[in-house]
Amino acid sequence: MTTNMRIGHGYDVHRLEQGRPLILGGVTIPYEKGLFGHSDADVLTHAVMDALLGAAGLEDIGSLFPDNDPDFLNISSMILLQRVAEKLYQERVQVINIDATLIAQAPKVAPYRLDMRKNLAAALGIPVDQVGVKATTEEHLGFTGDGSGMAAHAVALVERMS
Repeated sequence: MTTNMRIGHGYDVHRLEQGRPLILGGVTIPYEKGLFGHSDADVLTHAVMDALLGAAGLEDIGSLFPDNDPDFLNISSMILLQRVAEKLYQERVQVINIDATLIAQAPKVAPYRLDMRKNLAAALGIPVDQVGVKATTEEHLGFTGDGSGMAAHAVALVERMS
């Protein structure tokens, strides 16, 4: 039996630095540090994009949006996610659901999770109940636990339309 459903996994990591805004899932979160990167360094959205692209059998975000291209300097990851959504549409790939986990010792993101879900869903043109966002700490272990960076994992289920 042939199925057109596929699963993809995405992972991203960025270090935290003073003087940068902290943007996660398209939400600016008040915090003394932000994530460093060529774009807005939205680690959560980057993991979601790679999960979607992987599920669709397409190139990763580093290939599509290289960090040496000045067009992507400080660009919103929500814009990049919309471009991924357009690429999926062109490939006749429909997003079934996304499940993402942010790994960070601080700040607490629970008050912002619904807004993150709404932003990710809107950029992809899917209902918010098809997007899950969770957060966890690593109990002060490793680079996420000592506050020097954040990581995110995401899993995407897509269906290629015939």
